[in-house]
Order: sequence, then structure tokens, then C-alpha cells
Amino acid sequence: MKIVYSFLAFASRFDKAGIRLLRIAVSVILIWIGALKFVPYEAEGITPFVANSPFMRFFYHHPEEYRQHRNKEGEVSPANISWHQINNTYGYSYGLGLLLMGIGALLLLNRANPVLGATGAVLTAIMGIGTLSFLLTTPETWVPDIGGDHHGFPYLAAPGRLVLKDLIMLAAAVVLLTDSAKMALARREKKG
Repeated sequence: MKIVYSFLAFASRFDKAGIRLLRIAVSVILIWIGALKFVPYEAEGITPFVANSPFMRFFYHHPEEYRQHRNKEGEVSPANISWHQINNTYGYSYGLGLLLMGIGALLLLNRANPVLGATGAVLTAIMGIGTLSFLLTTPETWVPDIGGDHHGFPYLAAPGRLVLKDLIMLAAAVVLLTDSAKMALARREKKG
């Protein structure tokens, strides 16, 4: 048992390193996924979420038609690509990509300016809440009733499992906001 407590004492010193690693991890995820929003398959992949969201569907010109124009990841269908161009699928995705990369950059600027880091954390929390709302608005997040016994709530389809992971982003945002706030207040106190 002594070795367990020795390990726990050793591990207890990683809180600051853990928060730094968490900040880097969230930033990498946001910047990487943001950059992917400039690739057609990723832009097309978010169409069900945006088209069904009461808060985002207005970005698309024809959100109600998305089901007829879905491509599989990597599939090239000129007719569907043309529809996505007309629908503003790509334009919305480019804007979202820039926003995600910007949030990731704000998180990384925390050491230089913790107020910027806190801003990135708040935006990450808002993004997490927005993404989690897709569980309520997007039918594709649940296993459809096509003959199996397991469909609807609580049976998450692949898009639902992807969305549910944003609970981690939301929790990380709270930890990062707390860290940035403490750092900003400590710097302010030092300046007197």
C-alpha cells in the first residue's frame, strides 16, 4: 500500500502540467478540426447538424433539402457538390473553421495574456453547449427505427457519439477558464 500512496503523492504534483497539457490538447483539436472545415467532406459532414439547428439553419439557403444531397466521406458527386455550393454549405464551414482556429489560438495565448485565454475558454464552453444541442435537434444523432430493437434514445448513432464527446470540451473549458481567471487576477494583484 505504501507504493500506491507514494505514486499518488508523485501524481498530485502534476496539476499545473495537466492544465497546460489540457490547454494544448483542446487547442490542437480546435485548430485541426477548424482547418478540416476547409475540406469538402468535412463541410458536407456537418450539414445535418446545421440544417436541423434552429440557431444555425439560417446560414444555409435550403436546409430542408440536405438529405437528398449527402455524400459519404470522400465521395465525389458533382450534382451534390453543386448543391452544397448553392446551399452555402462550404461558406458556412469556412467561417466555422476560422472561428474554431481562432478559439484555439486564443487558448494558446493564455501565458502571454490570460484574459485572451479566458476568452478562448468561454468561447469553447459556448461551442460545447452549442454542439451538445445537436442531440436535441438532429435526428441523425440517434439510431433510426429501421427494424432493430434498439433505436431512439438512449441509442446514439455515430453522429451522436461524436457530439456527446463535447461534454469533455465543456468540462475542459471550465477548467481552463478557472486557470486563466486565477492567472489574470494574480497578475492584476501584482501590478497593484
